[in-house]
Amino acid sequence: MTIEIELKFIATPEAAEKLATTLAAMPHQHVAARELTNIYFETDDNQLRRWDMGLRIRGVDQRYEMTLKASGKTVGGLHQRPEYNVDLNAPELDIALLPDDIWPQGTDVAALQQRLEPLFSTHFQREMWLVQFLDSEIEVAFDRGSVAAGEFSEPLYEVELELKQGSRTDLLNFAASLIEMGGLRLGSLSKAARGYQLAQGNPPRPLRTFPLLKIPAKATVEQGMINALSAGLNHWQYHEEVWLRGNPAARATVQEALETLRQAFSLFGALVPRKASSDLRQKLTRIEELLANPDQDAQSLCFSLASVEAQLALTHWLVETQWQNWLDDKSKNKLQGSFKRFSDIMLSRINADLKDTFADVQLFNEFQDKATRLNRQLLAVHLLAGAYPAEEVNNWLSAWQTLQHAIYIQQERGLNTLVNQAIKQVPFWLTSGVSR
Repeated sequence: MTIEIELKFIATPEAAEKLATTLAAMPHQHVAARELTNIYFETDDNQLRRWDMGLRIRGVDQRYEMTLKASGKTVGGLHQRPEYNVDLNAPELDIALLPDDIWPQGTDVAALQQRLEPLFSTHFQREMWLVQFLDSEIEVAFDRGSVAAGEFSEPLYEVELELKQGSRTDLLNFAASLIEMGGLRLGSLSKAARGYQLAQGNPPRPLRTFPLLKIPAKATVEQGMINALSAGLNHWQYHEEVWLRGNPAARATVQEALETLRQAFSLFGALVPRKASSDLRQKLTRIEELLANPDQDAQSLCFSLASVEAQLALTHWLVETQWQNWLDDKSKNKLQGSFKRFSDIMLSRINADLKDTFADVQLFNEFQDKATRLNRQLLAVHLLAGAYPAEEVNNWLSAWQTLQHAIYIQQERGLNTLVNQAIKQVPFWLTSGVSR
């Protein structure tokens, strides 16, 4: 088993043409383009997908390899997953060759083998460079081809940076230098994720509401902060993809994701000094300025240097816990405190702020003036409320969301009644009984 650590980028055709020239200026070894074919396997009920596994056979130059990728972690475009590789004499699936302990307990491997069928495939040319960067060796692979499932297919222009030897920090710093050539964006979707989408008939990806964050029991404040920022970044990247695929309504959800990130920085600002995140917040401001232009299109924004710089910088900040460099011992201890206790305090402050905000509002234009503040506070609640029973949280949120919607559709009558109903609710964070 190996732990694969790689960054995935989606490239424009124009960027693909610049890649070789850019890498030629660095110490490297070049491998000419080769044809690769990959067949991905799955059961009829997507059992491997539900286990967060991917299984394929790769063929190149009449040589074959079976690979199983197990559950891992993705932040931004940085993918870290356990990977098991087995050489094959022919392109014939035989999962009995994989280690027994990779499967969930009780798995009947022979029965699973019988259920596996080809689901989708990828066909592409791969050109590679092994680059020496600082103290690390980084493999740069450029894949150009297609992903196909039945009658559906989509083009593939992907640049993968895989750490072969050295440090993850070097990998991220190398990526920061490579994106200067332009035409790249972080790829949170793997080839397999795109293949599964095609195998389902390639339905349009729906817009998603920002979820209540689920947090492990006994989570620390620091874990809560990481989860909040990671969720905001995922929300951004998912809706960036939806926008690029032709749904203009996703633009507003990208803006919501950026606001969610701002709320996360604000919530934890008393524990993490603002100077620790100032560069990130400036990068977010630049994206917000670009989005404020009504003529800004998805292609030019999502492949802009400003966008990929911001996403990559946030990815680097999260995976390398860069805020630690700015903390004294007292702040470090506070970050290791209970996230549930922290949420209790912050939710009480949000509740008090909402009561004060709407206490004496009478005119409709005053409600409109308060709408932005309401939106921000409800996003903050989503970031904090994962430690509580979801039904209680959703009931509490529903009253405020009803007011939010009424303001949005310019329903002038009955707003004060909605405010009173929302304000009189029993705080779920004081009654849930969840352990701290």
